[in-house]
Amino acid sequence: MTKIWFDTEFTGLHQATTLISIGLIAESGETFYAEFVDFDKSQVDEWIQKNVIDKLYLPYDPATGIERTESTRSCTTVKGGKDIIKNRLETWLSQFEQVEMWSDCLSYDWVLFSQIWGHAFNIPKNVYYIPFDICTLMKIKGVDPDVSREQFAGLWPESAYEFKHTAIWDAKVIKLCYEKLVK
Repeated sequence: MTKIWFDTEFTGLHQATTLISIGLIAESGETFYAEFVDFDKSQVDEWIQKNVIDKLYLPYDPATGIERTESTRSCTTVKGGKDIIKNRLETWLSQFEQVEMWSDCLSYDWVLFSQIWGHAFNIPKNVYYIPFDICTLMKIKGVDPDVSREQFAGLWPESAYEFKHTAIWDAKVIKLCYEKLVK
């Protein structure tokens, strides 16, 4: 089973939140990063704008509605609506026979990941239906789950802060934390 670490950025800590971006990194190094153009902009507050929206970096032309998709053997990036991202993510996930998903404080991440397909029962069949959380792993290993993830992963000082709250960066940090915890 292939481990995949993932993170999402979204419009707030509330029930009606919508996805802004998602980042995934497989244990073999392949990455998937997507930015949604159809998130609920009315939910964006000053903190979300400054710490998430202002860090989005994929180009998109709203006048033409043309999405951005780039794929290499190891990296896929997409900018577009939910349906476009869903299709590209399904394709990316299909390269793995079986997938085990890991996140950090995954309550929102897993619900939002499942909602990409409209319902948890519709996620791709190769994705194991039980997600795993490094917060719980930290607690089991005697590490305070409230620790700075970058600091724990050895990515501090503040040089890493400019990337914090980009979903692909946070997925990479989650992976590094996991690897440190299981050593």
